[in-house]
Amino acid sequence: MAWNEPGGNNNDPWGNKKNDGGPPDLDEVFRNLQKKLEGLFGTKRSGGGGGSSSGGSGMGFPGKLGSIGILALLSIGLILWLLSGIYIIQPAERGVVQQFGKYVKTTQPGPHWRIPWPIQKHERVNVDQNRSEELKSQEILTKDENIVEIDLAVQYNIKDAAQYLFSVVEPDSTLRQAAESALRETVGTTLMDQVITEGRGIIQTDTKDKIQETLDNYNTGIQVTAVNLQSAQPPEAVQAAFSDAIKAREDQERFINESEAYKNGLLPQARGDAVIALEEARAYKAQTVNAAQGEAARFESLLTEYTKAPEVTKQRLYLESLESVLSNSSKVMVDVEGGNNLMYLPLDKLMGGAGNAEAKSTLQQLKDKQPTFTNSQSPSTLSLPRQNDNRSRSRESR
Repeated sequence: MAWNEPGGNNNDPWGNKKNDGGPPDLDEVFRNLQKKLEGLFGTKRSGGGGGSSSGGSGMGFPGKLGSIGILALLSIGLILWLLSGIYIIQPAERGVVQQFGKYVKTTQPGPHWRIPWPIQKHERVNVDQNRSEELKSQEILTKDENIVEIDLAVQYNIKDAAQYLFSVVEPDSTLRQAAESALRETVGTTLMDQVITEGRGIIQTDTKDKIQETLDNYNTGIQVTAVNLQSAQPPEAVQAAFSDAIKAREDQERFINESEAYKNGLLPQARGDAVIALEEARAYKAQTVNAAQGEAARFESLLTEYTKAPEVTKQRLYLESLESVLSNSSKVMVDVEGGNNLMYLPLDKLMGGAGNAEAKSTLQQLKDKQPTFTNSQSPSTLSLPRQNDNRSRSRESR
């Protein structure tokens, strides 16, 4: 039977007697709840009226907790508070610890502990992340007073987390302003043709150095890794004219390269021909000198023999001259002494084997016309040099 049904138990779940016809007594409910809590924490209620339960009805709930329970709660809270100071820094990060908002230290990757909040706090900064800042459509005046539009991209990372957080208010905005200033300074000292064509690499290097110098002066903790000149072109209004100029410049370079290639192909051939001509000249010189020396030596030898036997030498020279002349002709006319007609010698047939008898008779007649020699002047005793006979015969025939 339920406690609140008619005719049932007059006590409610808290041990209070049922008050028929009205709500339960709230004071009695709170007193019973207080007794249960005191039994849970092992303390006794101190009464001010001789142990009567009514003497403590005016005391609040917090003041009734026992000292052991309070210490236990405080100990657990303290442990949890201290454990909240443990934190872990990832390999790509650096931890910046602050105490009441002031920088204390920078921690490396790994587990660390700090005094928990609100005394200290930490902030993670990713120092390995590649960041980028872009400058779009920057119109800059060049050294030759032309305007060029440039798109620039600056890549950077963080080298000092503490400086990045506390040295400047907005480090990324500072980087952008430093990049714009460095770019204008570099392009302002460069001709427009160099900015658009071959000078892009130099502009990137100089701009990067100037940006890094400015950032280091402000202690921003930023390290510039690369500066990319994405585009550099004249304003749209004059872009067609500049395109024609660039095309003409490219044609000029092409013609120069072609002429250089032609020169490089022609000069070695000319040098080779010159060397060949020099070598041939040296060979001809040596040949001519040797031939002249041989002729001079032969003439000296012939002179020696001539002094010994002048008639024999003359006859020998005469015969050699005839031999040289007749060897180049196939027809010879011979004037026979004591005759009225000229003798015709068909040498071409004689050399072919025909007319041997006629040839023998003609040769015999020529032999009969040769002078006789004494023993001291016999041709067999003469030793005439025969060096270079063909050339000497040609010369004597002339």
